[in-house]
Amino acid sequence: MGYFRELPNILYQSPLVDKNSTKDYIAIKNIFRRSKLVESLRNNVSLFNKYIIKDGDRPDTIANDLYGDSTLDYVVILMAGITNITNQWPISDSQIYDFVKNKYGSEIEMNNIKYYLTQEIVDSENRQILPPDIIVDEHFKIDGSSLRYQNRFTLKSEQGNIQLDDKFEYTVKTDKIAIPVTNFTFEILENERKRKIDVLRIEFLQQFINDLRDVVRYEKNVAYISSNLASTENTNIIP
Repeated sequence: MGYFRELPNILYQSPLVDKNSTKDYIAIKNIFRRSKLVESLRNNVSLFNKYIIKDGDRPDTIANDLYGDSTLDYVVILMAGITNITNQWPISDSQIYDFVKNKYGSEIEMNNIKYYLTQEIVDSENRQILPPDIIVDEHFKIDGSSLRYQNRFTLKSEQGNIQLDDKFEYTVKTDKIAIPVTNFTFEILENERKRKIDVLRIEFLQQFINDLRDVVRYEKNVAYISSNLASTENTNIIP
């Protein structure tokens, strides 16, 4: 909630149906008052530390741990590039199964294959023939005939290196050059990806807050009332 204290107000037309004058306004927080400040900061990697969100972590608890102030949760959220906390914050390991089952409707659907990820293949001189972790479908294949001048091919898998036979074609099904990723595994990987965020280093915290206050202030124009207050046109005035 500390973030909203930093936002300026805007006079917005009242939702009341009987309004009929330019005075029928209410003051609300201008949540659309954004700047390029955060974007420009996030491009400077020297300002940040890497942080892994743990089960039970919330933006306010992280802010309290890092900055000693839970109301600075908005700094954590902004620096992490989060715009939708519900969808972009990781859920706990204990919740992931129920989340995936609810999303896909059944265990059958959640265990269906979403895509395949390639496994690395190198030649006899350790030159890469196929990079790992490329998303492909079950029909993906490699034309082995163009590679027959090489002596041997090695597939590097989690189970160890596998020597591939010399043949004209390598496929997902017969040679396991790509491994299946189920809907369930995909959601686990996505959830783990969400755990990795950048957090602002504490020595740059106060400067960021000061800069944020400066950039959200209104400049003088036809809607200007004060640095923290602007107005909108009342389009519902009764002629």
